[in-house]
Amino acid sequence: MISGNRVRLRPIEREDLPRYVRWFADPEFRSLIAAYKPFSPDQEERWFEQNSTAGDLQAWSIEAQIGRDPSDSSERWVHIGSCGFHQINWRNRSGEVGIIIGEKNCWGRGFGTEALRALLEWGFGTLNLNRIYLRVFADNLRAIRSYEKLGFELEGRMRQDDFRDGAYRDTLLMGLLREEWYAQRPAESPES
Repeated sequence: MISGNRVRLRPIEREDLPRYVRWFADPEFRSLIAAYKPFSPDQEERWFEQNSTAGDLQAWSIEAQIGRDPSDSSERWVHIGSCGFHQINWRNRSGEVGIIIGEKNCWGRGFGTEALRALLEWGFGTLNLNRIYLRVFADNLRAIRSYEKLGFELEGRMRQDDFRDGAYRDTLLMGLLREEWYAQRPAESPES
């Protein structure tokens, strides 16, 4: 498990799959990500089976501490999304990161930024990546602000890369280098 202040990342479990099916069924949610059609429970199950045995998949469920159970004062963790690395190039020590927050009531509350911060720390520190990059639609301003807050820089623009709802839109490529990540927190910077 990877922990932040209000979020924690844990391996995806079979019990999470119905939430993914529900999230991907929502057109507003899909408009923010590369998926353009819903996934059936069978498709999610096949994805889970294929990827739970894949050694290179670094996917995590995001749980947020939403509140406490008033009956017993215990922490209440709720599965709100997913994040992870794909397209890892071990020779060049680079990987593409992706994140989704599926629970709409958690949008704009900083959970995604905190989850991605924990994942970046794990990627640079544990996986020893040198460059982490992502793709984001140019009209997803909330996500872009979050990525910039974490230190990602615009590296390129793929013009008219995505066709959605009768119009084309651009995809931005953003990246973050290990040295930039640790320069933001010099007291924690490891020796290279």
